[in-house]
Amino acid sequence: MIAETNRLILRELSVADAHSFFELNNDPEVLKYTGDLPFKSIQEAEAFLQNYSDYARNGFGRWAVIRKEDNAFLGWCGLKRNEEGYVDIGFRFFQSYWHHGYATEAAQRCIEIGFSTFGLNEIIGRTAKQNLGSIRVLKKIGMEFFKEGDCHGIPDAMYFRVRNDAHFS
Repeated sequence: MIAETNRLILRELSVADAHSFFELNNDPEVLKYTGDLPFKSIQEAEAFLQNYSDYARNGFGRWAVIRKEDNAFLGWCGLKRNEEGYVDIGFRFFQSYWHHGYATEAAQRCIEIGFSTFGLNEIIGRTAKQNLGSIRVLKKIGMEFFKEGDCHGIPDAMYFRVRNDAHFS
């Protein structure tokens, strides 16, 4: 286990999550604003998880989000050092768990971990302008808009950031 909140457990993704991971990325609404393609098979999701190296490389990555009350796999949330050199927060949840505050709760905990455990100075979030749900989550966790740009298959993405006040005061 990486961390927990009142309702959630954050833990490393594993090959055992391949079926859930495949199903999550098989929903066109979940992928709508991500620039990602769905996995072609559960085996492809399994191979992705087997080769996921962010934990070893950075100490952090995208983490499985598990609901405490029933151990349901809700989706994932976590930090990633992206192709631009930023550390970004990302999240993806099954539609049936949207609008319950899970993304905000998990993302807030990930921001805290990024600052306290990994000593990060700044964490960003990137999303398509049309992705109003993600924009709301980023604002709720204290992020502020700072620029627009193209990223990872998302033209005219909005960039948000939050800084660790302890490092910037």
